[in-house]
Amino acid sequence: MSESLSTLFGALIAERERSWPADQLARNVAQRRQLVDRFDPAAVIQPGSPLPPKLLKDLDGGTVALPDLGGHPQLLLFFRYAECPACSIALPYYARTLWPELQRRGIGTLAISPQVPERLRAIRSRFDLPFPVLSDEAGGLSRAIGILFAPDVQPDPPPPGWPGEITGTSSWELPQPTALLVDGRGIVRAVTVSPDWLDRPEEEEILATVDAALARDIAA
Repeated sequence: MSESLSTLFGALIAERERSWPADQLARNVAQRRQLVDRFDPAAVIQPGSPLPPKLLKDLDGGTVALPDLGGHPQLLLFFRYAECPACSIALPYYARTLWPELQRRGIGTLAISPQVPERLRAIRSRFDLPFPVLSDEAGGLSRAIGILFAPDVQPDPPPPGWPGEITGTSSWELPQPTALLVDGRGIVRAVTVSPDWLDRPEEEEILATVDAALARDIAA
């Protein structure tokens, strides 16, 4: 049986507690706690709303127009960026556990980040991800659905690896990890946001949400 996502994140947190300077660890914990405290579910796109039309870039030079989903439901997995340690745990975990179950249900999977395509290729190739990875250029789709955040403290000049360098913009914004189910007509059916990027839903939690949303569609 695969380890749970919470167990994998717990190991990452434990390693940081052993190896990070106390002030760096405290800043990280405080930022994640602040995001949880400030999170407003009403500010995020709601089930029943149409997915805003946006053009995303694939990693091979093409484009994908959402919500043109080919008539099939899709689970959109929004993540921070390729070098994010938590994303480098979560996406392979979902590829191992969630993706096969979604396939059996006839549901596609798309992983989406505002990072520039040339840097996103690293996470696809490193973990041999079986689903498409798309670049949400300048965070346009993430902003439209209400999941972007920026830290309160923004050093000037920005340090190496700051969000603008990651996304190729002048913005400090990054998306909060989100699992968003869209039906074949481009209507949002379920959305789960993780304000704390080290506390994301397990595969079975997402599947339960997906199954409940699809059952409501059948009953409607």
